[in-house]
Amino acid sequence: MQPSGRHYVVVRPLFSEDSFAEQHERINRTRKTLRCDTNRAKNAARSLLPIIGWIKNYNIKEWLLGDIVSGISTGLVAVLQGLAFSLLASLPPGYGLYTAFFPAIIYFFLGTSRHLSVGAFPILSLMVGAVVTRLVPDGGPPANITGFEGLSMEQQRVLVASSVTFVMGAFQLIMGLLQVGFIVMYLSETLVSGFTTAAAVHILVSQLRFVLGLDFPGVNGPLAIVYTLENVFSDITNTNVADLVTSIVIMALVLIVKEINDRFKSKLPVPIPIEVITVIACGVSYAFNFEKRFNVVVVGEMVDGYESPIAPNLEVIKESAVEAFPMAIVGFAVAFSVAKVYSVKHDYTIDGNQELLAFGVSNMFGASFRSFAASTALSRTAIQESTGGKTQVILTLFFELKPSIDLGFLLEPLPRSVLGALVIVNLKGMLMQFRELPFLWKNDRTDFVTWVVTFVASLFLGLDLGLAVGLGAELFTVVCRTQFPRCSLLANITGTDIYRDRKDYNSVSADLNFPSSRTVLFNQGASANFQRGLEVRQPSTDTSEDNNSIEGLDQPIDFSGIPIQVNWNTELPANISVPPVNIHSLVLDFSAVSFLDISALKGLKATLKEFLRIEVDVYIVSCDVYIMEKLHQCSFFDDEIKTSIFYPTLHDAMLHILEKHPDHGELEKVFTVICKLSRL
Repeated sequence: MQPSGRHYVVVRPLFSEDSFAEQHERINRTRKTLRCDTNRAKNAARSLLPIIGWIKNYNIKEWLLGDIVSGISTGLVAVLQGLAFSLLASLPPGYGLYTAFFPAIIYFFLGTSRHLSVGAFPILSLMVGAVVTRLVPDGGPPANITGFEGLSMEQQRVLVASSVTFVMGAFQLIMGLLQVGFIVMYLSETLVSGFTTAAAVHILVSQLRFVLGLDFPGVNGPLAIVYTLENVFSDITNTNVADLVTSIVIMALVLIVKEINDRFKSKLPVPIPIEVITVIACGVSYAFNFEKRFNVVVVGEMVDGYESPIAPNLEVIKESAVEAFPMAIVGFAVAFSVAKVYSVKHDYTIDGNQELLAFGVSNMFGASFRSFAASTALSRTAIQESTGGKTQVILTLFFELKPSIDLGFLLEPLPRSVLGALVIVNLKGMLMQFRELPFLWKNDRTDFVTWVVTFVASLFLGLDLGLAVGLGAELFTVVCRTQFPRCSLLANITGTDIYRDRKDYNSVSADLNFPSSRTVLFNQGASANFQRGLEVRQPSTDTSEDNNSIEGLDQPIDFSGIPIQVNWNTELPANISVPPVNIHSLVLDFSAVSFLDISALKGLKATLKEFLRIEVDVYIVSCDVYIMEKLHQCSFFDDEIKTSIFYPTLHDAMLHILEKHPDHGELEKVFTVICKLSRL
């Protein structure tokens, strides 16, 4: 190749796949075998315990102080968010401290992200709360489950939350062992946006009873948001003014400070930890005795230190397994997305499968110590990174949470309305995702439909069913896009080996004017697709004729009475209407074909033979080498279909066709048909 300014010139022979293989021998690479040696054992240990890889490179002088400061700053937020999010899980606030402590210990050893702050996440907390209130409702008897005997309602709820968290972790662990970390790819950004926005609305509505100081039982299941709003408005005359005023003041102050953090983040050395305002609120509540003077509901008695481990309840696991699976997916998807952002920023890699293992074991371990579902929160992770945190240092965990667990009694006077206000303020980012709708409507109506369907389903059917409906809607749009592809007429751009839609360009070569392209989906009825798509007429500069040609591709054809093998060059029965097909060559572009199953192989082979029987030469271009291997393995080639029909590029095939049919120029009515396949 000789560069010449912004041009390049390539001089090479015209290749078919056979001639290319003769001149360029392919290396037969040996497949990896399962064998154990020292290096593989070390790599396996580093993969299972990522801490081994970075702890030996830990720079104590440069990193330790930053990690300690980061631990204290993040710990303050983790403590208060743990208290607040435990209300979403319908649990006593103190158990939120366990969620921020125990899972983080395991993630320190198994996680691949150095900046992720592991702990409670509002959406997961809400999903746990739905299971808790279903099995242990506020206004009725608990479910008939062995193991509830002799337990208080609080203990029953803790048992349910820890059991559903255990099975959620088990799902994550199994997916990690099966190496299915790629599953997060099926959760598109649009779907996640619609789902998290609906979850934010659920959380907002669920916190109204704390902000307004109302007392009514929680609701779960389909239409739960409707019933909750009904309870709020029917009981709104009983609003506790002290709770309402406290919540408004807290929300206003937190919003103002967060806005300052966002606007001046480049100038501030660390974000202002506005969550410290809860400590002030706790002191004011204690000094003025809010609980007795204004009938304000406070956090109350906190857990005293650590409690002994418990085993999950098998009956609860059976009752909650269906809800636990979407929780496992959502928890991993959120954590992986946040971890990926900071891994790119700080130039290190994360492993999706190892993250599944880490969160699976973390949640199972935490559930044994009465914590509920853990993932991450963007706000905590942002604080941990922006305050100088470099790694997941275990020392920061003790700076974060151990004093809070030991001294939790100091937070007992804190009004629950303050925690509710903090939860609502932290929803700002998710609720602002509504602003995406005008952009989606203008630029991608399909993604707009996916967003709206996911949002509406999650809002009214519940988060678990809503996620399933959203996935179904997304897969449906993919199928629709595959089944209704775009059709265009391809032509060669003068002086190049590039082919584009001939309607979009005037510089079309007269010698290589091959005027038809159709995207087809190979299946058992593939030959019918070809019969409909190969009406070829003499090219003309009149674009209206091209439009008529394209429209003719989609006209219905009566195939009843057609024999299995049809000679299109003979006279057909009077009741059969089939467009005349006068072509000498068919080129199939396999550049977008990534896999080939047995059904597609059989359909392709039958279709190629149909064309060969009516003396239409068939060529396949840009076929992946592994597809070629599959064709050889499945005995695709025989006396009729040979390897010589395969060409490395579309231009090679076109030049070969010109050599074979030199008299078929632009005045000839017979032209080559180019078919670009989207998949097989």
